[in-house]
Amino acid sequence: MLVNDDIHALSKAVSGPVVLPDSPEFAEETFAFNVATVHRPDVVLGAADAQDVATAVKWAAEHRLPVSVQSTGHGANSAIDGGLLINTRRLQDLQIDPVERTARVGAGVKWRTVLEASVPHGLVGLHGSSTDVGVVGYTVGGGLPVLGRAHGFAADHVRSMDIVTADGALRRIDADAEAELFALMCGGKGNFGIVTALEFSLFPLGDFYGGGIIYPGADADLIFAAFRKWLPTLPDDASPSISLLRLPDMDFVPPPLRAKFVVHLRFAYMGNREDGDALLAPMRTVSTPLMDTAGPMDYLDVDQIHMDPADPLPFTDGGALLKDLGEETVAQLLELAGEGSDCPLLLVEIRPLGGALAQGGALADAVSGRDAAFLLFLVGFNIPPMAAASIASIREILAAMAPHSTGYTLVNFHGEPGDEADRARAWSPAVYERMRSAKTTYDPGNLLRFGHAITGLPATG
Repeated sequence: MLVNDDIHALSKAVSGPVVLPDSPEFAEETFAFNVATVHRPDVVLGAADAQDVATAVKWAAEHRLPVSVQSTGHGANSAIDGGLLINTRRLQDLQIDPVERTARVGAGVKWRTVLEASVPHGLVGLHGSSTDVGVVGYTVGGGLPVLGRAHGFAADHVRSMDIVTADGALRRIDADAEAELFALMCGGKGNFGIVTALEFSLFPLGDFYGGGIIYPGADADLIFAAFRKWLPTLPDDASPSISLLRLPDMDFVPPPLRAKFVVHLRFAYMGNREDGDALLAPMRTVSTPLMDTAGPMDYLDVDQIHMDPADPLPFTDGGALLKDLGEETVAQLLELAGEGSDCPLLLVEIRPLGGALAQGGALADAVSGRDAAFLLFLVGFNIPPMAAASIASIREILAAMAPHSTGYTLVNFHGEPGDEADRARAWSPAVYERMRSAKTTYDPGNLLRFGHAITGLPATG
């Protein structure tokens, strides 16, 4: 049990604020973008720098307190109960090297900040559907980019990272320095240390064509059939996705779409208007769109492609990797989530994989999904009275899709982690065993046990 002297010792040793549950700052320091997840740690450190993180981890180990970490809380699928929470949102260092085409960011930097600094140099990083997400948490979970079919997962292009391991040591690791630890941190979701800084590659930005087409939900069967035929005709430079949306009557939804069931086709392409229009033309003749925003786009407007909510919401989610999107798969999905169903979910999304996502980077990292054809991602509101229905619908759809699934997930799209067998599904068996071995080496006391955490190998002898 912590006493005042323990807290005082931590406060004296660090530069950032140390916050207790009865402090006015506690709610702000523990707040997650997923507001359905309410963290209740014993103590919070608002880390001011990497040394604060190292000092706090050593302090926690001495007091036998488990340690968790959060920056934006976008990936907060499960609540933190007890222990020390290290909030890294103050780590805002950002350096762009336009010659080497790299970015180095602190653990609190969001993708929006990176783009605002890199786009003037004609460079972009491999962010996901929302640039409000933190770079580090997204990337150590693999990072599925908007332009993933062209360039691969974000984790494939990490150059180096600074991490604090469970012994409190601050390490800079890369493909040469502690290569196995580095490989497993790229996609291993922070199981072996807390990232304080990350360096990664940027990519040249030329003409960019993006946006979406929104169709009436009643035509979902026609639209999905056209999507299945259209997808094989696209080059890897084109990254589409498609979703069923049951849009609430809320401010973040454009007024013409509020309280409607629609199909949303998203499209991102590194190319000019003529080529983009030609690629998208077959889908523009399907149904009668309610909205069509696709065209040449300022890259800083890239969030308009997916139109993810910008404000925190209470949600629950889940996902699966699919082997196919055949007629039977689509028919089952639409039976459970299409027009006329009682599906309560806000989002039922299909993201095509393949292309560079299937190839991997120069180093064998921990990212899963390279053998999958599609990602299925499901999101529902996690507030009464909708919470129970959302959770039940996610389970029902995932069960129905199981025959079409690889059996695995992407860790950032896994949803709330369950037991050990469920958590293991975020990686291939071979990678999972490597991760368990590394956990035994770098965190034998299981200090980092929150979130999508794994356990080490059992003791022998």
